[in-house]
Amino acid sequence: MRFRLAAVLALACSLAALLGAGQARAAAEVHRFNLVLSATPTQIVGGDFNDALTTFNAIRLDPKGYQGLDPIQFTWAYGAELRYFARPNFALVAGLSQVRATEKKEFLPAIGQAVDIQAQILTVPIHVGALYYLQAYNQGDFQARAYVGGGLVQYTYTRAVFQQTVINPDSTLNANWLAPGHPSWGSNYKTTFTQDAPGYYVEAGAHMFFAARWSMIIGAEYRSGQLRDMRFERLEASGQVVALPSPGPVVLNSKGQPFRLDVGGLGFKMAVGIGL
Repeated sequence: MRFRLAAVLALACSLAALLGAGQARAAAEVHRFNLVLSATPTQIVGGDFNDALTTFNAIRLDPKGYQGLDPIQFTWAYGAELRYFARPNFALVAGLSQVRATEKKEFLPAIGQAVDIQAQILTVPIHVGALYYLQAYNQGDFQARAYVGGGLVQYTYTRAVFQQTVINPDSTLNANWLAPGHPSWGSNYKTTFTQDAPGYYVEAGAHMFFAARWSMIIGAEYRSGQLRDMRFERLEASGQVVALPSPGPVVLNSKGQPFRLDVGGLGFKMAVGIGL
């Protein structure tokens, strides 16, 4: 038994030594093309959209003693991009992501009745840019490189949606939940605003390579995203779609000025790169 145990320990030590020697001889793989998949917890400034939620709270929810809608200030951005190392310390990037943030509330005024409210911001930023990589830090089969860079963003398929649905309403419930400033819309209505606009982004972080096709990225990213002159894309009132001109009319904020949506903000980028 002791002999067998000693033999097993010797074999384990030999395998560990061989594996360690193999890892020491390995080098971090840095591929010229990399597909980068990211998840970024990010801030959303909101702009006039959050101001509209505050106004709705003051007019419809606060007088009834209901909890108000929270401003939309945080969400996750999921994205994919290609990084091409034109030079060992310089990479070109192009990709897209999706930013979606939703705030929901449900109120129960009476038995069998309900009021559902939903506010949502959605945009699909498409970006192109460049990154400068600093001197690499190497340790065995591991390489880490800090980088800085930035580029241009085009915000596409941007939507700002507000919807109120009243279930089993009577005349009193309808009267108490008319659309603020637009009583002709009734108590069941949905507004969708849209606009596309350019912006920019800057980012900095660390790219970590291993003796494998995959790598890891962590960093910080700031996006500028001002979408001015938001327009009506769709209006539903009392269950009916209201005919709108094309393009739709410009939406005005509570001050009578063109509606401005701000989808920019600061985020913390976490990503995995796959060498191609």
